[in-house]
Amino acid sequence: MNRLEELLQSNKIAEMLHQKEKEEKKKKAATIVLAVVGVIALVGGIAYAVYRYFTPDYLDDFDDDFDDDFTFDDEEEEDKVAEAVKDAIQEEEAPEEEAAEEAAPEEEEEKAE
Repeated sequence: MNRLEELLQSNKIAEMLHQKEKEEKKKKAATIVLAVVGVIALVGGIAYAVYRYFTPDYLDDFDDDFDDDFTFDDEEEEDKVAEAVKDAIQEEEAPEEEAAEEAAPEEEEEKAE
């Protein structure tokens, strides 16, 4: 009977060891999967960093060109534009002044009568 008990105990021990081996294989597989995902993420991050480093920034070029459109290289051009603006303002004010001057003598004549 002693022999039979020993066989049963050794069988239980073997089953326990076999279960532990299965659990270790699962843990090992999960570790490998996570390591592969980590390596892929690392390579992707490095590739993106290299891409951003070597890609020129087109926005800076756009800003420089945009500013150039509204600046004058010659002072003569700037003076011409300023004179044109002054003339336009004077033309708008001139009809109002003429109308006021014409109305003033008529009012004086009415008062004199």
